[in-house]
Amino acid sequence: MNDEEQKLNEVLMLFYFAYRTFTEKPDQMIERYGIQRVHHRILFFIARVPGITVNELFTVLEVSKQAMNMPLRQLYEKGFIEAEQAKFDKRYKQLFLTEKGHQLEQELSKVQREQMKEIFSSLGGDHQEAWTDVMEELSKMRPGRNQLKALFREKRKVNKIGR
Repeated sequence: MNDEEQKLNEVLMLFYFAYRTFTEKPDQMIERYGIQRVHHRILFFIARVPGITVNELFTVLEVSKQAMNMPLRQLYEKGFIEAEQAKFDKRYKQLFLTEKGHQLEQELSKVQREQMKEIFSSLGGDHQEAWTDVMEELSKMRPGRNQLKALFREKRKVNKIGR
């Protein structure tokens, strides 16, 4: 194994452990609600794109309808999300966080935002920009990322339903 390969293997190991650290606290928090990381991801993206349709959410998360059926139902039954018929097209259902869902999502994301803020602050300089550049490069070809960018450009959901 050459030096470059060894260094890249070290980066991969660091990436693994960093991800574990990043998700550890929120995972512990959501256990109290009987939900898992997939539920957190759903809440996170509904919070960022209120009124996202079910199919758009599938695309953003890059999962099948079958994989999302149970987590969506659980979040609905636990009172974290609600679905409404879309005013722009009655065939679609739009997803929104309830007040309870909004509070939970804020609590979970705050932990992660604070982690990132603390790290970037302690490192100083251009570390946040460099990290963002790396994440952009890794994610730029993902269908979910492209769908999310399109939704942010479009902004039809919030405007059309008056939320």
